[in-house]
Amino acid sequence: MPPRTVVIGVDSSTQSTKAAFVDAASGRLLGVGRAPHVVSGEAGARESDPEGWWRALRAAVAAGLKESGVAASAVTGIAVAGQQHGLVVLDRSGRPLRPAMLWNDTRSARQAAALTEEFGGPDAWTGRTGSVPVAAVTASKWRWLRENEPDIAAAAAAVRLPHDFLTERLTGVAVTDPGDASGTGWYSTTTGAYDPVLLELLGLEAALLPEVARTGGTRVGPLTAGAADALGLPATTAVAAGTGDNMSAAVGLGLGGAGLLNHPVLSLGTSGTVFAASRTRPASVALSGFAATDGTYLPLACTLNCTLAVDKVAALLGLDRDEASPGGEAVLLPYLDGERTPDLPTAAGLLTGLRHDTTPRQLLGAAYEGAVVTVLRALDELLRACGLDPADPGVAARPLRLIGGGARGRTWVETVRRLSGRPVIVPGGGEPVALGAAALAAAAATGGDPVTIATGWHTDEDAQLPPVPRDSTTWDRIGSVLERASGPLLGGF
Repeated sequence: MPPRTVVIGVDSSTQSTKAAFVDAASGRLLGVGRAPHVVSGEAGARESDPEGWWRALRAAVAAGLKESGVAASAVTGIAVAGQQHGLVVLDRSGRPLRPAMLWNDTRSARQAAALTEEFGGPDAWTGRTGSVPVAAVTASKWRWLRENEPDIAAAAAAVRLPHDFLTERLTGVAVTDPGDASGTGWYSTTTGAYDPVLLELLGLEAALLPEVARTGGTRVGPLTAGAADALGLPATTAVAAGTGDNMSAAVGLGLGGAGLLNHPVLSLGTSGTVFAASRTRPASVALSGFAATDGTYLPLACTLNCTLAVDKVAALLGLDRDEASPGGEAVLLPYLDGERTPDLPTAAGLLTGLRHDTTPRQLLGAAYEGAVVTVLRALDELLRACGLDPADPGVAARPLRLIGGGARGRTWVETVRRLSGRPVIVPGGGEPVALGAAALAAAAATGGDPVTIATGWHTDEDAQLPPVPRDSTTWDRIGSVLERASGPLLGGF
């Protein structure tokens, strides 16, 4: 019997790093190491020290080796999937010049609006990049940096995304992939390359950017001697180009470019996202028209406020996260960090519909409902952009794949079922981002196709939950508040 080979899929998210140790032949999860990140900032700022991500990756790999009992010599590949959009600026030695501006840093909202206007409006941007600039997009953050910290911008010898930074630490190679690159605002999903016209508009030199690999599973090198020593892994370990977290989740679910509109994906994490892989390039000003990591397309809509915002409401009420009941007449829009979909970067939370008999549990339930309706409205936009009518009975009956931390929460799952009226599929693996990164690592080690590898790994039974009647009353009540809300209520609605 040949010796077991193991690959490591790294999920470097906003809040933490996970390193999943996966049997390369069967896809069996052998162990997961975890390490936290520090996020700081106020008044719209959200920043992390990239060196903290590197320390967390090292700690997560060490913890994963211990938990899994895997011999380091068995590891043949590693890949990083990272939070999208963050702006990392480095000096000539590869050290950060400042903390990274994260995707949920909303300070660059004004710059996003200015860029949209300067390039001819939303349609011009979607035609070029697939997406309209918002505060989350890296291009907006680069413009903010040039305007607010010009000395830092001028000193930058390299501009990276979070996953690029970590891949470069592993290999010494400056590389990204089509999926994560498509979230920068300077990569064209039409041409599959950096857009020179947009780079000129942004005052950004192409020489500062990493090379775009063919796919996220492309082998970009072995570990450097220093990285191998820091991680305790063989220097022969293959390193993949990696990708963004949403693109990696699509790989981990075995969803390729043939299309997954029969099973749209809802990811409930710090942010809420809905996405679908497609071979066609949808262009909608309401969506992020990302590329998938295999060079096809991953149209996506993202909300800023999901599990973290609802947990904050639970903490304010002194309740555990599952001590919730339906909100009754109360409506709570938990837009605590502004909002991205709808595009309300300066918004604050909104509570209305209180009665004498409103209970704390109902208020918490209303926070869940506000977050879920926001995500489901984004799903409707995605379906329309892909040529489907959300109200069509056949479309409305298609199952939703539910992933992310919220997929493990009883109240999240039941709120999605009640407000969507759809069947819900909860994948059995539980770590699709890390699993997708592991499939990319296996592809780098073997030359295989990562989606095919991940599909072959699906040995766990998914939980398939039947539909329940759609709660149209709650949906309509929240929708009515959203439609009637004015600027003073939501900080610029």
